[in-house]
Amino acid sequence: MRLIWFRNDLRLADNPALRHACATCGDEEGGVTALFVISPAQWRAHKMAPIRQRFLLAQIDELGKGLAALGIRLHLLRVETFAEVPAEMAALATRLGVRQLYANQAIELDEQRRDRAVSQALQGLDIRNHWFNGCCVLPPGRVLTGSQEMFKVFTPYSRAWLKALEEEGFVIHRSPAPRGTPLPWTPLAETGLVEGVAREPEEAARWPVGEVEARRRLHDFLEQAVLDYGENRDFPAQAGTSTLSPYLAAGIISPRQCVAALQQRLGYRPQSRAQPGFVWLNEIIWREFYRHLLMLVPNLSMNLPFRDETRALPWGWDPEALSAWCEGRTGYPIVDAAMRCLNATGWMHNRLRMIVASFLTKDLHLHWRLGEDYFMSQLIDGDLAANNGGWQWAAGTGADAAPYFRVFNPTTQGQRFDPDGAFIRTWVSELADVPTAQLHRPHEWLQQHDRHDYPLPMVDHAAARIRAIEMFRELERK
Repeated sequence: MRLIWFRNDLRLADNPALRHACATCGDEEGGVTALFVISPAQWRAHKMAPIRQRFLLAQIDELGKGLAALGIRLHLLRVETFAEVPAEMAALATRLGVRQLYANQAIELDEQRRDRAVSQALQGLDIRNHWFNGCCVLPPGRVLTGSQEMFKVFTPYSRAWLKALEEEGFVIHRSPAPRGTPLPWTPLAETGLVEGVAREPEEAARWPVGEVEARRRLHDFLEQAVLDYGENRDFPAQAGTSTLSPYLAAGIISPRQCVAALQQRLGYRPQSRAQPGFVWLNEIIWREFYRHLLMLVPNLSMNLPFRDETRALPWGWDPEALSAWCEGRTGYPIVDAAMRCLNATGWMHNRLRMIVASFLTKDLHLHWRLGEDYFMSQLIDGDLAANNGGWQWAAGTGADAAPYFRVFNPTTQGQRFDPDGAFIRTWVSELADVPTAQLHRPHEWLQQHDRHDYPLPMVDHAAARIRAIEMFRELERK
């Protein structure tokens, strides 16, 4: 018997572990079966957002039905923490008569430790382990400098990544063929393994699960928006992005599928900004950059900065200031609209992520870890590599971080990227009737109209910016 262990790769198409297990397994070997491990306590310890948990569990139902149609049974194992997984999996493997394990590699430190422990436990039972790259276009460790080190700056990494892809190419694995009589599938809600599986209708409508939905979003984006992505991606009131991040984070669609679809749409693989489609491809390369970094630099999984010297920065931990930021009560309209959108939908536009991250770290001078944790606790697309990479970029502590003197002005960012206030008015109801000319600096107008339902700015941006720059200058002088 061959066991496929699903993790953040909840798909049938382009799943190397699934494809290899099925392609090399004859009926005489006992067939193929599958497993997903539900770890609620570990998910909570990793700050996994409830909306992301529900999204994953809904996708498990889709995956289970899809596998059952192929004649492959998906076993569900509830194991509270990673520490318990090796023994429980060894017991399950013994019960099922498993002789070989197939899985796609994890990149996070705790998950890698869990996988090594599982591998050792199963090898002790004479069960062979097979591990594959299922989360990146190019496997972590493939794109290195001439001295065989991980790139610390994105632009040369991007060039090297494109060159490596040209040299090696990549393969899209098709879904396996049916392996016999379709099997029944018991919906997860009926198993008693988890609570809170049900999704609100609005949530389910906004984020439907399934590979068909992920491919539909990819197709629609490539047909309607990719050519204008470079011009429209920064405007949160426009439908200028793919909204594929939850599907990539859960592995419902793979980055290889995205690159292949882009190439098919354009008729070529773009190599520079001069070519249409490159800006979106470059975002996929950013995703690869952060995932490769996370796997090759363990400190990033341990709440530590990439740039070790920035540990000495005097970040604050003010709980009242943090609460105001989390709840969208900063007095800066674009920041408050972004945070309220996150809290209501579980998602935030990428330009807004940069704005609110800069505000937390460079205006409030709070530790980037506070923002990183809060994002993970709310985001449906919560992904350690991308989230950590983005926060450290904004804070000036990471690889290829924004220069410390680059501090986003939340007012001018709002004026530039939400010029008519459509996004702000959607999420900050107190400002719905403020004239556009005053919307990004609404307080004088509000006071003239005896309105006190929107908070005053909690900090003076100009003064806060000076202090943020001085923090880094002091660090350089040490």
